[in-house]
Amino acid sequence: MSGLLCRKRRKEAAVSDLQEEGKNAINAPMSPTPIDLHPEDTLLEENEERTMIDPNSKEEAKFKELVKVLIDWINEVLVEERIIVKNLEEDLYDGQVLQKLLETLGSRKLNVAEVTQSEIGQKQKLQTVLEAVQELLRPQGWAIRWNVDSIHGKNLVAILHLLVALAMHFRAPIRLPEHVCVQVVVVKKREGLLQTAHVTEELTTTTEMMMGKFERDAFDTLFDHAPDKLSVVKKSLITFVNKHLNKLNLEVTELETQFADGVYLVLLMGLLEGYFVPLHNFYLTPEGFEQKVHNVAFSFELMQDGGLKKPKARPEDIVNLDLKSTLRVLYNLFTKYKHLD
Repeated sequence: MSGLLCRKRRKEAAVSDLQEEGKNAINAPMSPTPIDLHPEDTLLEENEERTMIDPNSKEEAKFKELVKVLIDWINEVLVEERIIVKNLEEDLYDGQVLQKLLETLGSRKLNVAEVTQSEIGQKQKLQTVLEAVQELLRPQGWAIRWNVDSIHGKNLVAILHLLVALAMHFRAPIRLPEHVCVQVVVVKKREGLLQTAHVTEELTTTTEMMMGKFERDAFDTLFDHAPDKLSVVKKSLITFVNKHLNKLNLEVTELETQFADGVYLVLLMGLLEGYFVPLHNFYLTPEGFEQKVHNVAFSFELMQDGGLKKPKARPEDIVNLDLKSTLRVLYNLFTKYKHLD
């Protein structure tokens, strides 16, 4: 019995020594901030690497906002599945939520087991889900900064990279905070010793840059290389919309602001297609962001009913006074209806 107790104490001492070694390595003078390590973060095999977010970064407002926006988005998408995500690391690592999210957003069914308790089964599910994600993102050249092991290992940075990419690809009706960066501590075991490094990880850039991975069109070229011609395009579009809105004694002088609440877009579609839009379908005097988004989204539905493709812009971008998004929508209308009297 005493031998068993001695062995147990030696094992506990070894774990304690390893944990202390990890803390010493992290808290060495080369490291800018001390990190509290869990025992599992120090029990590494030779050349094995583990990463974790600096606790100070987790407390930054923009980081917290990014996490909250993504959690709220997932819960909104999966509301009919009765799935509620509270913690990204704990709720997404086994692939179940990611499977449902991808199936709902992509309107497709993945060939995976519904419930998997074993680690092998979870990783197999993750492999299938992540392969499907890569098929979606590969044509846009999006950098794949996650894998099965990092997601299953509850690596929050990898999970966030994945969710940001999905949100951009599926044009999620959310506004991600821009220029979110975190300090990441990389711990690696080499020749029996723990070595650490601090790196800055960029989670988001600007919405336009991230969306640019999925689309570049004439308006990108116009803004980037021919801003002098922008006023000509705006003048043509103003002439076009006023030709029809004048029938209701309405007039547009500023494209950036006057379409932002969606009212003129809805009325314009009715004029172009020759029907009266019942007032109970939209807010004639919208109050607040949500009602404006409703109006713009409703106008997009009318455009699709009229035979146009789903607009590339998001309703939220129009409401947020994004000129390029507004021009894209109006130019599509101009292309189809410019010959109307």
